[in-house]
Amino acid sequence: MSNLLIFGPGYTAQRIAAHAQQRGWSVARIGRAAIDDRDLVAAAISAASHILSSVPPDSDADAVLDRHADLLAAAPARWIGYLSSTGVYGDSHGAWVDESATVAGRRQTRNAADREWGALHREIRIFRLPGIYGPGRSAFERVREGKAVRIDLPEQIFSRIHVEDIARAVEASWDRGPPGIYNIADDLPAPQNDVIELAARLLGSPVPPLVSLESARLSPMARAFYDENRRVANGKARRQLGWRPLYPTYREGLAALLPRVHNATTMPTNASAAPLAAIGDQT
Repeated sequence: MSNLLIFGPGYTAQRIAAHAQQRGWSVARIGRAAIDDRDLVAAAISAASHILSSVPPDSDADAVLDRHADLLAAAPARWIGYLSSTGVYGDSHGAWVDESATVAGRRQTRNAADREWGALHREIRIFRLPGIYGPGRSAFERVREGKAVRIDLPEQIFSRIHVEDIARAVEASWDRGPPGIYNIADDLPAPQNDVIELAARLLGSPVPPLVSLESARLSPMARAFYDENRRVANGKARRQLGWRPLYPTYREGLAALLPRVHNATTMPTNASAAPLAAIGDQT
């Protein structure tokens, strides 16, 4: 029987865990509060056939590597995965980037974690993720809450990925494909404005007005997001993992989420969305 150990069971990792459980695997989860328990972590690592970390680095270091790199490097697991970010590529001025692109992102701790995980173990898979959306975490919620903005940057392009397609890519890598780095992104990088506009139309809501970046009053983190412009290529995952996105563009992804959004209006607020995790380019 396969045993999946997950560090940081947040939004995306929960979906991956569900795929493992559907296979009949056992799943162990270690949250941030337990990361310092050396004996617990050592026992969990030694028992795991598969190990996944979805813990993003903080401002100083990657907490999992900082405490347990030696245990992970010697792990008997036949598969180890790390959820990284396409933010490690930095700004490509709208050009396509694949896994061979230079790691030159603005967050040095994220760049360092990506490199260190990549060198950790012979069975490591690095999944570089762009902006993540899915149930409870999409343009629909921002439009409904009045938080959606359209920024007047017509050439700004972003890649994104539905959370279910991340889980399907990780699951595909359990069965085939060599260790290495994989971009997991959909097929249609597009301006964020296009996504907001479609979400508003599907909800029957007014499209938010177009504003300048300076007048949008974005947080420093959100403002930095608009400093980068790139298209993320997914060809390697297609070729080597046999993966195909279930939602190849944001259009299919939003259309699939719409019934959930309508149903959520009749649900208690504390049941309408899974807890969020800071994974990928967007928080």
